[in-house]
Amino acid sequence: MREIYTEMTEALKRGESFAVATVVATKGSTPRKAGAKMLFFRGGRTVGTIGGGCGEADVWQEAMAIIGSTAPKMVTVDLTADVEAEDKICGGIMEILVEPVGAKV
Repeated sequence: MREIYTEMTEALKRGESFAVATVVATKGSTPRKAGAKMLFFRGGRTVGTIGGGCGEADVWQEAMAIIGSTAPKMVTVDLTADVEAEDKICGGIMEILVEPVGAKV
C-alpha cells in the first residue's frame, strides 16, 4: 500500500491528474477486499490492483473517463455471472469508488 501513497504524492508534486479506485465493499468471493486501491493515469499507466481481469478493465474505463473532472463514480463489479472459462474462481460483487485527483480541467 505504501507504493500507492508514494505514487500519489509524486504525481501531485508533478501536477499530474489521475484517478484512484478503492474497493469499498465486497460480497461473496472477490479477488480483493475493502481497502484495496489502484491508481490510473492518462496514457494507461497503473499502480496497484483491485483484482485484475475483466472487472479491473471495467474500472479502468470509468477511471479514464473521470480523470481531470471533479465527479467521483461508484462502479459495481459483478463477478457472479456464469462464464464458460474454467479459470473464473471468484463469484462475488465488489463496490468500487473511483475518484479523480489532481489538476482539474
